[in-house]
Amino acid sequence: MTYNLIRYGVKDASIAENRALVAKVFEALDETQPQSVRYLVLELENGEFVHLVGYDKDSSALTELDAFKAFGADHAARRSTTLARSPAKIVGDYRMLTKAGEVMPA
Repeated sequence: MTYNLIRYGVKDASIAENRALVAKVFEALDETQPQSVRYLVLELENGEFVHLVGYDKDSSALTELDAFKAFGADHAARRSTTLARSPAKIVGDYRMLTKAGEVMPA
């Protein structure tokens, strides 16, 4: 599985909108339940959002969702900082990226 960490700041006036758009992405993921995607989003106190995206062959199961396209549509206008994307490796995970009792693939 390939992982990317994406981090960006959001303008104060756009935080609620960004949060709502992210929630819609999670609703779409709950509906479609793609097995090839892992996705975690954190909102920090300073208005930054951190996304951890994991996918098998490609990220299209996430990026082709209408909700994700809506999230990305005005993303640059909502941001207060540039978007920083970095490949990442999971070094350790204690029940953060899996549900209790679920086995995480190697």
